[in-house]
Amino acid sequence: MKVNLIATFVLALVLTSCKNDRKILNALNDYNNSMESKGYHFGDMVVLPKDVADKAESITISFGDSETSNLMIDPKFFRLGDNDVTFVVKTKDGETLHQDATINVFAKNPEKQISYEIKAEYPHDPNNFIEGFTLEGNTVYESVGLTNSSKIVKYLLGATEPILSVKQSGDIFSEGCAIVGDKIYQLTYQNRKGFIYDKNTLTLLSEFPLPDVIKEGWGLTYDGKNLIATDGSKNLYYLDVNDPSKVLKTLPVAGSSEVYDQLNELEYHDGFIYANVWHKPIILKINPLNGEVVGKFDFTKLTEENSQNNSEYVLNGIAFRGENMLVTGKNWNKIYEVAIK
Repeated sequence: MKVNLIATFVLALVLTSCKNDRKILNALNDYNNSMESKGYHFGDMVVLPKDVADKAESITISFGDSETSNLMIDPKFFRLGDNDVTFVVKTKDGETLHQDATINVFAKNPEKQISYEIKAEYPHDPNNFIEGFTLEGNTVYESVGLTNSSKIVKYLLGATEPILSVKQSGDIFSEGCAIVGDKIYQLTYQNRKGFIYDKNTLTLLSEFPLPDVIKEGWGLTYDGKNLIATDGSKNLYYLDVNDPSKVLKTLPVAGSSEVYDQLNELEYHDGFIYANVWHKPIILKINPLNGEVVGKFDFTKLTEENSQNNSEYVLNGIAFRGENMLVTGKNWNKIYEVAIK
């Protein structure tokens, strides 16, 4: 009889332990899908459900190859945007539990709404489904997309005829482009490769494969040291200019209340990265040190004037002329020069 009582007691302990484990995992799972897990800033403490805190001997946050027992949102471990982590909970009953989670980190300061004034308008070829747009001096370099229509063109700002135009093979869908010294680098959408041209003659010099981590080629710019690319996600990818198939750094982009994805055409200017967001009439001003969106331009009016009731004729062109910004879009018939207030 004594043995049976002990066995019953042990079984009760096991059942209680399993029940507690389920409560902890359920609480963590609920946390992962609750508003509590969406909206941290650097320096905040991760607030876990009471069921977890009360029954845990220790809690560790794992980031794959690294981990921390400090529940503070530390930039040494966390990045802006969504962070995929695993909670490792050692219970007071001696169990070790694992629960995957997503912790979102946002910028502390709200994005500033940046005002502007239109200073000039220039003609733009409305046949060009523009994917890449950059300026050097008074010369525009433009990458035109769509299969059977892709090309790279060079023309003077204000002119209606190109100086040079190089059409690409029908299977190519061209995307962003950037000037690097005497070369033009150009991405492709889903062809898994990029091109390097001579800037003066638009002669094709070489090709390079896109890095595996980049899903598709979208936008491209150059910060004086590295190429920076987008692939339609929330990430900026820093590429080695001498070997563009090599990713040096990945930088997620976020504001004070949202993670910005579908980042598209890019331009680097005066220490900041400017990015179009696909299908939105806005341009983001991004701090390249941490991916924080510090400002936002609203070009709704210009987009409505040029959309021609076609949802694909979106804002998608950024360049700088001195301190003024040039903006245009896919199949727009104008380029606008705006002074930033």
